[in-house]
Amino acid sequence: MNAISIKNVNKTYPNGQKALKNFSLEVGEGEIFGFLGPNGAGKTTTIKILLGLLNKDSGTVAIFGKDPLIPKNRKVLGYLPEVADYYEFMKAEELLHYYGVICGLDKQTIRQRIKKVLTQVNLQGTGNKRLKHFSKGMLQRVGIAQALLHDPQVLILDEPTTGLDPLARLQMRDIILQLQTEGKTVFFSSHELSEAETVCDRVGIVKEGSLRWCGPAKEVVGEGNQNLERIFLNIITSEQQILNT
Repeated sequence: MNAISIKNVNKTYPNGQKALKNFSLEVGEGEIFGFLGPNGAGKTTTIKILLGLLNKDSGTVAIFGKDPLIPKNRKVLGYLPEVADYYEFMKAEELLHYYGVICGLDKQTIRQRIKKVLTQVNLQGTGNKRLKHFSKGMLQRVGIAQALLHDPQVLILDEPTTGLDPLARLQMRDIILQLQTEGKTVFFSSHELSEAETVCDRVGIVKEGSLRWCGPAKEVVGEGNQNLERIFLNIITSEQQILNT
């Protein structure tokens, strides 16, 4: 079964902007999928629809075959926003406990899950440290921890490596790959083409609300005439799809 299925989805905002046009995409269970495109391409709209935060005008969206607009069906989703503003005076464990309560977890489960997720993101021993003392890379890992707290099957990560230094990017990459070994499906949007080439099984490139290219990352990595960067630049600078240059 596909973890994510989007078929012929259209979305137009009240101001007349057509954010998605007959948009279709499928992501397999256990896959790492990179969702690429310039600003305004429709990436955020797609993510909001997947999270059940935004209604589509037409088409179908399913997470493991179920409609994400129904709240109980969203329990399989974990989400890391591009910008997560946490209460800096809180400690990491306090923040995670807060999210655990929101998720409806009991106290014992919350305690067990906090210990596990902090270890998963290599933040063990930092639970009593206030967030104002965390680096940006550490805050991103706290964000991953809160997304994992209720043990979701699908992780949706919005620009998880933006603004991180090389070491923090490497750590984030390792976390994403580890999540896949645990059977998680990871769907992440990014402007970092090199990151997508490194960790993704497949990538999709969206422009002006339409999926313009989708394929296995291994088919483009290392090919000098047709690597992911060239495909991306061809698509965003031309109305014609150039797939076989």
